[in-house]
Amino acid sequence: MSEQTTTATAETETASDDTAAASTTVHTGSSIGGYLRSYWQRIRGGDMGSLPAVAALVVLFLVFSVVEDGFLSKSNFASLITQAAPGILLAMGLVFVLLLAEIDLSAGTTSGVSGAVVAVLLMKNWPWPLAVLVALIVGAVIGLLIGWMRTFLRVPSFVSTLALFLGLQGVVQIVVNSANTQGNLSLQSNTLVALENGNMPQWAGWVMAILFVVGYAVQKLLAVNARRRKHLPTEPLLVTAAKVGGIAVLSVVFTVVLNLNRSPNAAGGTKIVEKNGQLVTEKVGGEYLGGVPWVVPVILVLVVVLAFVLGRTRYGRHIYAVGGSDEAARRAGIRVDSVRISVFVICSVLAGVSGIVLASQTAVNASQGGGNTLLLAVGAAVVGGTSLFGGKGRITDAVVGGAVVAVIINGMADLLRGANNSAWQWIVTGLVLLLAATVDAVSRRRAGAAGLG
Repeated sequence: MSEQTTTATAETETASDDTAAASTTVHTGSSIGGYLRSYWQRIRGGDMGSLPAVAALVVLFLVFSVVEDGFLSKSNFASLITQAAPGILLAMGLVFVLLLAEIDLSAGTTSGVSGAVVAVLLMKNWPWPLAVLVALIVGAVIGLLIGWMRTFLRVPSFVSTLALFLGLQGVVQIVVNSANTQGNLSLQSNTLVALENGNMPQWAGWVMAILFVVGYAVQKLLAVNARRRKHLPTEPLLVTAAKVGGIAVLSVVFTVVLNLNRSPNAAGGTKIVEKNGQLVTEKVGGEYLGGVPWVVPVILVLVVVLAFVLGRTRYGRHIYAVGGSDEAARRAGIRVDSVRISVFVICSVLAGVSGIVLASQTAVNASQGGGNTLLLAVGAAVVGGTSLFGGKGRITDAVVGGAVVAVIINGMADLLRGANNSAWQWIVTGLVLLLAATVDAVSRRRAGAAGLG
């Protein structure tokens, strides 16, 4: 083996080790005290991950639950999930792009195109699986175009996606107008409409919760055992048990609350009926409206799959390596151009999924997608902990950040009344995003000074 080949191999192994650490950081320590000291040192060094977003989410829940009577109601809790779903899905795709320090300003309008394509094809009596497949292929083609322009024509992603952001809004109008209808287009599919408007049976919600907890526990134990086999330091077993227990408690609470009856007619009532020629009052049983929304397993499956791709595969490690330094990644033998194109394709496909879910929630109109949808999704990813400078972020950042943004909008919608209601929602959301970007910049600078970045 030549010296040049040996050097390239060593660089590749080093890059893989570094990016694996970036994607799945393990705070180690031989004891609980050592683990906590290690964790605190990384926080002081700027490696905070999703901690600020989680803290913000807890504070927002406490504040809104105190100042608003109905914020923690069963119906509002379910509404929070369905409202946040399209933004979370869009933010998942943007995480991939942001990991390379790129941006996709067209993701919002790409979601609109996909939603419009599905709606029009369903009106033409296409089977819904085929309509969804075509819409996702359209998203993939848009992402391929962006990646090609960025990689081979060297057009900055900000410029190319800004152009597509404008152009695709016209495409949405053309697709919607092709249906020869006025106003919104509803999805002519009970299956797709149920994504945002239907609920799982109670038993299915519990099966999902159990599978999620068991899967998380197995993943944690396998990760610990893998590190031990390689004689690497691991987190204490008690910490692992505490994490699994915490996830189990949250899953149980989540499922119990959503399975409660949130129908306004849950108590039932009475009605007057005629019996034997006389009018009598008869008691009527209450209606049941409960269960986990169907969009939850969609998000959960994507989180598990995409988190595995980023954290447990060579491709995921290559993404982090290119985001950290594309030149170093290229010298290590990583196909930087292919990685860059692929993240734009993934982002646009997930934007298509987001557009279909949004169409399930609000139907399709000529202005679907666009700036507000995109900016909220970017905000969700950044607020959740994904760095704007590349090389740092996880799929769960999109979920946590999307929850923060949704809670702000939902909570302030009822907290403030009057003509300036929406204005204050945007002001507060913008301030939160600015704060998150500031924390990101400061954390990255401190991590670099501490040798962690």
